[in-house]
Amino acid sequence: MGWIAMQESVMYFHGMVFLVGAAHTLRVNEHVRVDIFYRGFTPEKQAKVDIFGSLFLLMPVNLFIFFISFDYVMLAWKILEDSQEAGGIPAVFLLKSLILVFAFTMVLQGIAEVIRNILKLSQQKHITEEITE
Repeated sequence: MGWIAMQESVMYFHGMVFLVGAAHTLRVNEHVRVDIFYRGFTPEKQAKVDIFGSLFLLMPVNLFIFFISFDYVMLAWKILEDSQEAGGIPAVFLLKSLILVFAFTMVLQGIAEVIRNILKLSQQKHITEEITE
């Protein structure tokens, strides 16, 4: 393996970590959040904010990324795009495919987040009803 391929492999792995790991990071609630107000909210209000964010920010942006990147990725597959550098990794098309994987897994995780937060709200409502009885 030449030095060019080694250098490119660092970029490939770095990109893979971010593109494949983003949905997991969202699942474990370790994503970046500006929580100046959020941390002071009740769990019910936090769930409502998360539902809103998933439905009107997370999923539309990732659906846009998926659809806008689809032709870009398909073209890379059509020509089996490889490195522009001599001795580079001949699999740029595989790396570009991770853009679609990223967007798809983020939408799936967004759906899971909406369901989780709806369940959280219904449990809060049920607990509140039991307390008032």
